[in-house]
Amino acid sequence: MATHDNRPNTALLVVDVQNGVVAGAHQRADVVANVGGLVDKARRERIPVVWVQHFDEELAKGSDEWQIVPELRRADGEPLIEKQYGDSFEDTDLETVLADLGIGRLVVVGAQTDACIRSTLHGAFVRGYDATLVSDAHTTEDQTAWGAPPPAQVIAHTNLYWNFQTAPGRTAGTVETKDVDFRAS
Repeated sequence: MATHDNRPNTALLVVDVQNGVVAGAHQRADVVANVGGLVDKARRERIPVVWVQHFDEELAKGSDEWQIVPELRRADGEPLIEKQYGDSFEDTDLETVLADLGIGRLVVVGAQTDACIRSTLHGAFVRGYDATLVSDAHTTEDQTAWGAPPPAQVIAHTNLYWNFQTAPGRTAGTVETKDVDFRAS
């Protein structure tokens, strides 16, 4: 269990599923559909859905690129965290939002695998959260021109190493969309 006392709840953390982030993403349609299915499941089970939205020079607030993809809709009252750094906790009020909701466990989905997803997973873990990555609900774009492996390999490698992440008093791991259990501890 997470190292946060009195925080037994789970949240679905939806990171940067924005037009400009996932436009050229690997298996975009499948990943967005999986994220959408998990958002629907979380809402049915009364699990908080927390949205994260990146902004910078290329993703200017209010621009079409900055918007959450049209297939997904944030419901009234669902928290929205605006961030400028890869780690969704860095210089945001995410920790305060999670504390107010009694969240000690995060189920993480979104983009980009090799940037904001990895940074946020590690940020959560070092801050004492249990962090589960949904193995088929995160994606990245092709960065091979800059020396990165192909997207499928980046995703597979992230799933591999996150499944074996360990630390005292915390759990990590991966799970497929079909096997997500928001009530598991």
